[in-house]
Amino acid sequence: MNYTAPEQTRPQSKPRNHAFDLLCGLCILRMMLHHITGLTGQNTEWWNTLYYWSFYFMPFFFFKAGYFNKTIGGDSAKYCIDKAKRLLIPYFAWGIIGNICYFGVMPFVVKRYHHPVEPLEWSHIWNESSFYGNAPIWFLLSFFCAYIIMHFMRKASTKTVTLRNGKKLSLLWIQWTVLLFPAISWWLFSIGNPLFLFLNNIFFGVFIFFLGHAWHWLLARMRRRNTLMLSIIITVAFCILNVAIHGQYNMMNNKWMGNPYGMVINTTLALCGLSGILLSLNIPRVPWLNFIGQHSMVFFVAHYPMLTLYRFITISNGRSLVGRLDDFIILCIIIPCLCAWLVPYVEKIPWLSGRFPKK
Repeated sequence: MNYTAPEQTRPQSKPRNHAFDLLCGLCILRMMLHHITGLTGQNTEWWNTLYYWSFYFMPFFFFKAGYFNKTIGGDSAKYCIDKAKRLLIPYFAWGIIGNICYFGVMPFVVKRYHHPVEPLEWSHIWNESSFYGNAPIWFLLSFFCAYIIMHFMRKASTKTVTLRNGKKLSLLWIQWTVLLFPAISWWLFSIGNPLFLFLNNIFFGVFIFFLGHAWHWLLARMRRRNTLMLSIIITVAFCILNVAIHGQYNMMNNKWMGNPYGMVINTTLALCGLSGILLSLNIPRVPWLNFIGQHSMVFFVAHYPMLTLYRFITISNGRSLVGRLDDFIILCIIIPCLCAWLVPYVEKIPWLSGRFPKK
């Protein structure tokens, strides 16, 4: 029985892909935990161990997008406009919301301490794609750029050019240049990440995007049992190599740590291996985790402004969050619950959720 993508099994009613929803839910929880531990100073030895084995959580979203992305035909202008509506409009909307949360409470902090809790710089506008009050929002701009770059690369790779001698030259090689993109990403890091708006991470993002697309192509041609066996082997290889040649990657600021070859290899193995195992097992829906994965956009864009408000209100009352286990536990409970409560309201508003009607 050949593996087929969900879109192919039920073309009239696409079922949710529970495997990717589960992985997406885990990555969203991992991201929120990362931000909460950073604010409360709980990123100690246990967190370092978790980070050691889950450093690839941000590239996963690019991998997932590449896995499901098929659009290379049609009007490119309409494609770009559609992606801009779904990613850039929420990017600016939630960036402004983050600014409101940040600068709305800042006067109370300044009144108590007579200065901001962190330096405010005008260069933040052009050097970083994050917003004060909603730092993780950089992802939407990088995500948009990866979609556009991959679209034009794949579209160009379907073309042929006629040489002067009349022979036709295929441009299929263009899409394979993405194999060089991790090296470009590392080179940009080695010279100080000179690109504006945190866009140094685009090259590694496009590589992972292409990896997801290639993995889907391969799985569609394999039997489910073979997919499971291959994915287990790949995952075991990741467990071994992540210790032998460990490397980590902070995608926000394109920061390479440890062995660069190990980082690329282990990220590739982890994403392919874990997704392949879950896809081949045809796992059922896990209610809470799959709900987060299914509505990941809301959790992603809404959690950090809440953390900003909690942080600044606490600081303005003369109490630091650092080292406070009670605040850590409270935030781990209330932030996911508040995001879940917001889901039906945010998703009704296209400019907040990016869920514009398809034409």
